[in-house]
Amino acid sequence: MVLHLFSHNTRKPLFHAVKHFQSTRFASSKVSKPLRILYCGSDDFSSASLRALHAEQLRDPQTIASIDVMCRPGKRTGRSLKKIREVPIKGVAQELGLAIHERDTFRGWELPIPQAGPINLIIAVSFGLFVPSRILKSAEYGGLNVHPSLLPHFRGPAPLQHTLLSGEEYTGVTLQTLDEKTFDHGKILAQTPFPGLKIPNASSCTYPQLLEFISPKAAELLVQGIRDRVFDPPLLEVGWHKPVDPNEKFKHASKITPEDRQLDMSSWTSVEIERRSRVLGRLWSRAVVSSSGGGGDNDSNGMILKRFVLEDIEIIPSPEEKLNSGPLFGENINQLRILSGKEESRPLAYVEDGESIIVPTCDGKGLRIKEITVEGEVRKPAITAVRKLRASV
Repeated sequence: MVLHLFSHNTRKPLFHAVKHFQSTRFASSKVSKPLRILYCGSDDFSSASLRALHAEQLRDPQTIASIDVMCRPGKRTGRSLKKIREVPIKGVAQELGLAIHERDTFRGWELPIPQAGPINLIIAVSFGLFVPSRILKSAEYGGLNVHPSLLPHFRGPAPLQHTLLSGEEYTGVTLQTLDEKTFDHGKILAQTPFPGLKIPNASSCTYPQLLEFISPKAAELLVQGIRDRVFDPPLLEVGWHKPVDPNEKFKHASKITPEDRQLDMSSWTSVEIERRSRVLGRLWSRAVVSSSGGGGDNDSNGMILKRFVLEDIEIIPSPEEKLNSGPLFGENINQLRILSGKEESRPLAYVEDGESIIVPTCDGKGLRIKEITVEGEVRKPAITAVRKLRASV
């Protein structure tokens, strides 16, 4: 059942929530103490919710008495590690004039005590650190989390990326409690109604575009949860949409690593190649060269490797029709030996096509690679780059 939740003033519908077993939830009549919030965040997604929460404090200071912000310390980057890259939320907190606590661990740390009184609610959004039970129990109302997926689908640190990689057409937001034992297993207090929010241009949507779309939805859900005092006991768990197919498995959103962009022509279909490039960024691989080629890294088998990045690619549905130099599987086939993941080196078959190369995919299509950057070199036409790599063998 889809339900309308109302603000205390206008009684106009602000968002929908799903309640399992056909029960109903209306605007809360709960009355709680003024909130003294410790907001834990890091990135642009969590920054959007912090801005919305601060705006709500200005609108209703009787509900939110104070907001402290916790973030992880900046990391040294660049050559000689002279530059410090701060997390985005720190700048937002400074802009809003909020107290900031920088920590890389909760060990040996106690909740701060603002002038308004002890912290009584913890909110963690895309924070990256697990909030231990000791800290949660120190806050009267425990903790809340906003997660950009329809939990329990896409539990994990990278739900937006995996939503796009899976080819989903709908997404949503979940407001849950912070579980004392593990990430993303709290009680679901509010959630976008099934089937969710239609992803704009899902087949071409990028991660930044989905982030821009979902961030204000998440901020709205959090603010409405504060207005409705969903953190006040007894907690009303709205549950989740039970899949029609009982055999449907929940999808996990594991951390994205550089290896997720390492080209695997033996198993990636043209669809997966396009999605990974669009969602994760430039794909890369490692060519096997000889020591006479200069530079490169040695792997565990003693091979000399050079990393190269695919800068400009496109999928060709019918590669034979697109070739200027003849059939895809003809006498013009060339090979570049590459290392695919943790496997042994294998040949990457390709044909030259003007300044581009075309590589056959495992589902019978073609991957046109227009430009390549080899480590230690400038960006070049693909044909120039691979010819030089082959000459180093």
